Amino acid sequence: MAKTRTYQEEIGLVVSNMRREKGLTQAQLADMIGTSQSAIHRIEKGDQNTSLEMIKKVSSALGGQILSINDSSSQSFRVNGGRTLSGTITINTSKNAAVGLLCASLLNRGRTVLHHVARIEEVFRIIEVLESIGVKCRWFNRRRDLEIITPRELKMDELDLDAARKTRSIIMFLGPLLHRYQSFKLPYAGGCSLGTRTVDPHLKALSAFGLEVDAKCNAGFYEATVNQAELQSSEDKRIVLIERGDTVTENVLMAAALFPGKTIVIGASPNYMVQDVCFFLQKLGVKIKGIGSTTLEIEGLEKIDEDVEYYPSEDPIEAMSFIAAALVTKSEITISRAPIEFLEIELEILRSMCARIDRSEEYYSFNGETRLVDLMIHKSELIAPTDKIHPMPFPGLNIDNLPFFSVIAATATGRTLIHDWVFENRAIYSTYLSNLNAKIELLDAHRVYVEGPTNWHPAELVAPPALRPAVVVLIAMLAAPGVSILRNVYSINRGYQNFAKRLNHLGADIRPLSGI
Repeated sequence: MAKTRTYQEEIGLVVSNMRREKGLTQAQLADMIGTSQSAIHRIEKGDQNTSLEMIKKVSSALGGQILSINDSSSQSFRVNGGRTLSGTITINTSKNAAVGLLCASLLNRGRTVLHHVARIEEVFRIIEVLESIGVKCRWFNRRRDLEIITPRELKMDELDLDAARKTRSIIMFLGPLLHRYQSFKLPYAGGCSLGTRTVDPHLKALSAFGLEVDAKCNAGFYEATVNQAELQSSEDKRIVLIERGDTVTENVLMAAALFPGKTIVIGASPNYMVQDVCFFLQKLGVKIKGIGSTTLEIEGLEKIDEDVEYYPSEDPIEAMSFIAAALVTKSEITISRAPIEFLEIELEILRSMCARIDRSEEYYSFNGETRLVDLMIHKSELIAPTDKIHPMPFPGLNIDNLPFFSVIAATATGRTLIHDWVFENRAIYSTYLSNLNAKIELLDAHRVYVEGPTNWHPAELVAPPALRPAVVVLIAMLAAPGVSILRNVYSINRGYQNFAKRLNHLGADIRPLSGI
């Protein structure tokens, strides 16, 4: 029996045949679409997770259609709302953990295997960047697991700029790369549209390792140089973070991992994705004290060359998404494998709002570190909390979970003040809910009053250009009887794996509408 080709191999065969019919070399096709010959070679061999945007570019250059699909950024959802959800959903591994671990894999000269990796757009973009600079990435075990092998020398001049500019995670390449090159260049970080998000905390923290960056945002690049005397100094490093950020803490951890001395980080984030990077680095031989606290002590290595396997932890934000969906639709569902350490505050706030939520005994994730429970969400009549709802650094309410409380508050009886002091303009996205008949009073770019309960009405909307607000709008549409349309849902696909399909598994009715 002939071996069944993967879809990547099928795409590669079509591209190869079309290119030859046009009389083009791989190098000529690469020049036409602004990529490298090696990237075309990987596509034709079926060794690359080819993005829809890349397929679109190749199709245009070759004058034909490779696949009868449209760019995911133009995809829309048709939501038949007003249905009750039921059943059990299992939480996937974390998107934020995955991208941190992918960046950290650059530290290792051996074979890295990440199990049960989230198959989402954000992850695919990082993989595309890694592959473009020569890192070998291979999906296996029914495409649930990912093998990563980093070459001795990276091809930084072939870095996929389009993929890199679509993700803010590219900033986490600074920590690993400063040990490889005296100078290098990275494209300006992208990601969600949430107002100005400065990279200054990263640059100030990494300056302890000799990194100097000219952030030429107008030119679209960070131009980095490394002071070798500072990097190779044997003196212990003490770094005080001016912002308790997740990615900046991860960046410092990665830089410290290959510094053969002691690094003490004050004001570190103890959040879930940071803990994942810590556990992974420990498997590589790096000694880390204080995991889960705001002070980390790292003893790095001169080199890392290990064969290592790691399971990322489950995603608390995805868990909160399903909690919100159940409460807003007045449904009863079970959410299995929820990382309880990173949901305790959220659950306590919900209980103060009269949410009926039970939980199982604790058990451990496959990584042996993260504590999990099963959550049983019951139909609840919610009331507004007596105090405002606002985020805090872990172990406080997670900033990524705050938007879900706007749609939950719209279901509750009473008036709720929600204060998003972290991102400059994200509170404005709560006003999208008013299009679905929610009563939203915008006080300023950071604060909104939400008054419920809401008699939800269907609507046709363009999704907010930020991940969590877009999901919040989708959840509200689930509660609105009738047909709603949510257009341009790339931001949801960027952070969630098969979110609509999994909601449908619970009884929702969400259908994709592409290209309209």
